[in-house]
Amino acid sequence: MLELFLELGNLKRFPRAGWLLRGVPNPESVAEHGYRVALITLFLADELKARGIEIDVEKALKIALLHDVGEARITDIPMPAQKYFDKVGGEVRALEDMLRVTGRAEEYLGLFREYEAELSLEGRLVKFVDRLEMLVQAFEYERAGVRNLDEFWGTVDKLRKSELYEYFKDIVEGLVEMRGKLFREGSYGSK
Repeated sequence: MLELFLELGNLKRFPRAGWLLRGVPNPESVAEHGYRVALITLFLADELKARGIEIDVEKALKIALLHDVGEARITDIPMPAQKYFDKVGGEVRALEDMLRVTGRAEEYLGLFREYEAELSLEGRLVKFVDRLEMLVQAFEYERAGVRNLDEFWGTVDKLRKSELYEYFKDIVEGLVEMRGKLFREGSYGSK
């Protein structure tokens, strides 16, 4: 497993490619993104549970932690390039190879598939959080003065179509409002 642990270190070194392509200086790494996805997943899963929704928080956290592990081997392929590659298939093959040493590869692959295909509430939650976290990061970059990130905000429509939107509408719309205020007040790039 030591080799796996060392390879997972790539996630700390690989920048998120979408930000890199948009000229974001020193963009977040895949690991930084994954860490915040895991934290947000914990908080939102616990919130769902508190509202009486049956959700397996441990399973959701496992999915969150695993959702980008394949990128340690295949890197973060930006959205424009993904139409030329089978990114999901590549991630599955990478995960099969990487996770074999754990003795739980099938379980972990199953969790990854639940995320990718949104097959379970836990998988759908992590997909929702993955998108939400990207928007939080986009807002932070815009607040710091990065321009030309409008294309990322199209993801708001996907969040609004999610079954989870009704529970977390205030978070999604709060973020959209904060962005609008940032641009209306001209404080773009001042924080």
